[in-house]
Amino acid sequence: MHISIVGGGIGGLTAALSLLRHGHEVEVFEQAPELREVGAGVQVSANGTRILFALGLEKEIMAVASEAGGKEIRLWNTGQTWKLFDLGPLSIERYGFPYITIHRNDLHQALALGIRRIRPDAIRLGKRCVGMEQDGNGVTLRFADGSAARTDVVVGADGVHSKIREALFGRDEPKFTGIVAWRGVIPAGRLPKHLLRPVGTNWIGPGGHVIHYLLRRGELMNYVSVVERSNWQVESWSVAGTVEECLSDYPGWHEDVHTLIKSIDTPYKWALMLRPPMERWSKGRATLLGDACHPTLPFLAQGAVMAIEDGFVLGRAFGEHGDEYEEAFAAYEGARNDRTSRIVRGAEANLGRFHNPALKDPVLAEAYVNSEWEESKVRQRYEWLFTYDATTVPLSGRNGMGAPVAGAASHG
Repeated sequence: MHISIVGGGIGGLTAALSLLRHGHEVEVFEQAPELREVGAGVQVSANGTRILFALGLEKEIMAVASEAGGKEIRLWNTGQTWKLFDLGPLSIERYGFPYITIHRNDLHQALALGIRRIRPDAIRLGKRCVGMEQDGNGVTLRFADGSAARTDVVVGADGVHSKIREALFGRDEPKFTGIVAWRGVIPAGRLPKHLLRPVGTNWIGPGGHVIHYLLRRGELMNYVSVVERSNWQVESWSVAGTVEECLSDYPGWHEDVHTLIKSIDTPYKWALMLRPPMERWSKGRATLLGDACHPTLPFLAQGAVMAIEDGFVLGRAFGEHGDEYEEAFAAYEGARNDRTSRIVRGAEANLGRFHNPALKDPVLAEAYVNSEWEESKVRQRYEWLFTYDATTVPLSGRNGMGAPVAGAASHG
């Protein structure tokens, strides 16, 4: 099959590499003039690193990643700290693979290298897709530069504003959450040593939360925060704000949080939108993956990993079904739809958990955290995520959860 992927982000490149390794002819059409990702970090749990290693990228990934030793919760104003769970060697012992934090561009470049080893000219830059038409024999993609491309099958990996999704299913109607997110990347040398531990930290407070973790072998600190406010509704990662505006969203928060914000050169902001999970991703000769079909709030640290899982499983589906694209699409959706829908809903549920009003009062806050992050509840929220194996999950029927986890039948 000649398969065209619209969008050269993490999911699109993972799909391209997976499909190439299964012997298909693949082209990736990316709108950017150069192959780079927005400057930010991502967390890749064991279910994601399993896939990256299976794609032959272990050496490249581990050379630029930071390995997380664990996760912790901190209270917004006092800094009181609770251990969430250990990672590091325990992740490898328990799940077989490490939990890493990595700069998006580093991950992007590793995936691109894997693709170019197989097909050097697979990635086409400066190709912004503006529409598509399909018929019984193939699909025509149309681009902003006036050119067109003919292909057998299309994969829409073009994000939350997907033109492929719009062509297949019409415009969506996202709902504003009332939440604005901030992000920035900080050189580690600007920060005090006590903030440079290899731990993913989640500050929780009334009306907002802050997450930070190391990138690029500990050379950088990734900062992401969210706050409840209604005066900004632009869904874009590339709108610059100011340090002063970001600080004003976190009055009374701990000095460590303010130190992080003050160390950012330019913080960027974007509005968080809600979209219900889609029941169908495929129509005719086209399908969707990643944010194009299941965008999620960033409250389970699984957005990038979902796209990686999608891309790998799509490659497996075409590996099993060859030119029978309808069967490949059905197998892919059957393996993925339930799982991704559950992740989207789980991330949404964490919104109320992270911003609970009880966190205003230190006494109530301690009792609340002890209850909500009790060990058995933490296992319920995360174990089913980390144990998922995209390399073996069945590709027939709607088994998107993966094999049941021992002792975890009641996971919600």
